[in-house]
Amino acid sequence: MDERLTRWRLVLGRGSEQLGDLGPRQQAQCDALGYLYDRENQNSGCGASGEGSSSLSIPTWINEVHTLFPKRTIELIEEDALERYGMVEMVTNKDLLERVEPSETLLQAILKTKHLMNSEVLQAARQIVRKVIAELVERMRPRIRRALTGRRDPNRRSFFKVAANFDPKRTIRTNLKNYSAQTKQLVISEPVFYSRTHRQSEKWQFIVAVDQSGSMAESVIHAAVTASIFHGLPALKSHLIAFDTAVVDLTSDVNDPVETLMKVQLGGGTDIGRAMRYAESLITEPRRAMVVLITDLYEGGSEHELIQCVTRMVQGGSRVLILGALNATGAASLDQALGQRLASRGAQVGSMTPYELADWVAEAIR
Repeated sequence: MDERLTRWRLVLGRGSEQLGDLGPRQQAQCDALGYLYDRENQNSGCGASGEGSSSLSIPTWINEVHTLFPKRTIELIEEDALERYGMVEMVTNKDLLERVEPSETLLQAILKTKHLMNSEVLQAARQIVRKVIAELVERMRPRIRRALTGRRDPNRRSFFKVAANFDPKRTIRTNLKNYSAQTKQLVISEPVFYSRTHRQSEKWQFIVAVDQSGSMAESVIHAAVTASIFHGLPALKSHLIAFDTAVVDLTSDVNDPVETLMKVQLGGGTDIGRAMRYAESLITEPRRAMVVLITDLYEGGSEHELIQCVTRMVQGGSRVLILGALNATGAASLDQALGQRLASRGAQVGSMTPYELADWVAEAIR
């Protein structure tokens, strides 16, 4: 379907199917618009019939809008939701906000709407952010720190039963008593794991530059939490940068992910090259520097300048890792063409969970 007909489908909603089928992204846009505007006319929309039958909740709807639409459209939709329908009241009304179950989805919605909150609501929102972040840190810290503070010691057994520490040879020897000649099977009743020893090393620079466009909210959260866990480790000197068309250095708050996230401004354009040039300026010893860029690589600035900057860093000896996402699943969507060009210049390109990033950093500093 051409762009003109797609726009008419989005405007007309239900009953305009004869104009043609929508693609998955356009259908998602249609559903998001219907969730809000079907409140006015229950017979309009793109298949949803307003708040009652939609599978979206207000927090997930806010996240969808920020992912699917450009900044100016988001502003218009949020303005209508706030002033025309009062829907955003759930995240801007203190009483309602305090009744909502804290979750990562709600955290993302708060980050995207905090500019609409008065000081009283913002204080309540900050408490929700603090609670969600505390739970994330508690869950993530042990595994990340274990990856970064030790190496596998083949002479000691570990009680940390994780795949990375599994000792296959000792496991077989320990369980030979369970071998069945009749079935010719070895039953593993007592798996054995390596222990880890503390590792002392000179500091490495660890520079994280994270895209703060609306679609990157989950990655921004995990980047802030991960950087805070890395902060203070003896082997690392951490920096945290957030960017859209401008660059904000959040390093002074890197040990406090709540403060970091409350300073982030989600939305806006993207100038990845500017962020990488700033990261490059922070490097003091190139051969002991890691630069992690978290972005979908949809560059609003000069691709040529971005590629040249990455090339300089790699040739200088720095390790450059480009992640389309840093989230719980490690799944991402990014500009494959630009990603391939950067990979050809020596950068590693992909997506990771925070734990996989910790393993990557651990390998780099060994």
